[in-house]
Amino acid sequence: MNKLIFRKLSFDIFSFFLLSSLAITLIVWVIQGVNLLDIVSEQGHGLNVYFIYTVLNLPKIFSKLLIFTYFLTLFVILARYEESNEILLFWTNGIKKISFINFIGKLSLIFVALQLFLTLVLVPLTQNLKQEYLKSSTIEFFPKLIKEKRFSNISKNLTIFVEKNRKDGFLEGIYIKEKLGSNESKVIIASKGKLLKDKNGEDFKFKLFDGNITNIDNKGSINLKFEESSYELSKLNSKTRQVNKLNETKSSYLFLCLKNYIEYRKDGNFRCGSENSFLIKDIYEEIFKRTVNPIYIIILSLISSLVIIKPKKSFYEKYLKFFLFVSGFLIILFAELSYKFISLDIYLEFIFMTLPLIFILIFYLLLLFKTNFKIRYL
Repeated sequence: MNKLIFRKLSFDIFSFFLLSSLAITLIVWVIQGVNLLDIVSEQGHGLNVYFIYTVLNLPKIFSKLLIFTYFLTLFVILARYEESNEILLFWTNGIKKISFINFIGKLSLIFVALQLFLTLVLVPLTQNLKQEYLKSSTIEFFPKLIKEKRFSNISKNLTIFVEKNRKDGFLEGIYIKEKLGSNESKVIIASKGKLLKDKNGEDFKFKLFDGNITNIDNKGSINLKFEESSYELSKLNSKTRQVNKLNETKSSYLFLCLKNYIEYRKDGNFRCGSENSFLIKDIYEEIFKRTVNPIYIIILSLISSLVIIKPKKSFYEKYLKFFLFVSGFLIILFAELSYKFISLDIYLEFIFMTLPLIFILIFYLLLLFKTNFKIRYL
């Protein structure tokens, strides 16, 4: 009978968590998707690129919200059991409160493992995949990036100005400036031209008429006139960020960096790696977020379990749920900000590294005291 009771509780928790996390994740995903529309409108990528890019962002959103949705799930389910007196079913079947709390604590370990998998493996992988996919994708809406009588910074090294965009597809008064190096550039001026796709139908090129090309470097400039010329855009570098961020980097690489340079973890200048190098201090903080923050899920499960403990005075009982919910929210906020303090001082580092375990011990001892703990109930 006891197994059936706990099985139903597990089912309620998992089903509510699944529905709430999916709902909240999708809401945030849609909001972020609107903010990411500049991938199409400003960078010229296709809708398929935009869709895949935003889909690959889902694991990160889900991971960010997991600690809150799990706390919300436990708080709502346990409060509902308590309000509907379903919780009495546990006590009448001989289940002790500390055994109930131990079950909730063990259940939270599943979510800790899930969060560790997300933060250490899946999120860095998908974040890197989406950025690599964006960098390797072609610009499909290139013509829409060119505006009349406006300098359009198509990429970091390319600026285009068009005086007039005719209805027949021809452009008049074309100015193209391409930066070739630190002290070298190319300027093309044409009376008219047309934007065409190449034979493969993937990349664009300009077909230009009646103009001149000026190559400029440290030695001077060379000017060449032409009646008809083509300007290939196949090697065009878009505005897409080319360097990976820390949250897009594999955990194994970060652990290796920290292992090799652990003594520099508080140094604000020492970097690890040549390409996509990062400060050891930032790596240390990122690893802390990926590995230590998930432990706070256990703390939140213990806080939620306090819902079943009724205070002796009705005044406290009235505000207990509000107090517990606010406490849980503050713990989540604290967990998200705690990594900022580990690089300040050796004593603060030790405190914030051990705080999750201290919190678990404090809340568990409080629950033992409130449930009239006896050793045989463990």
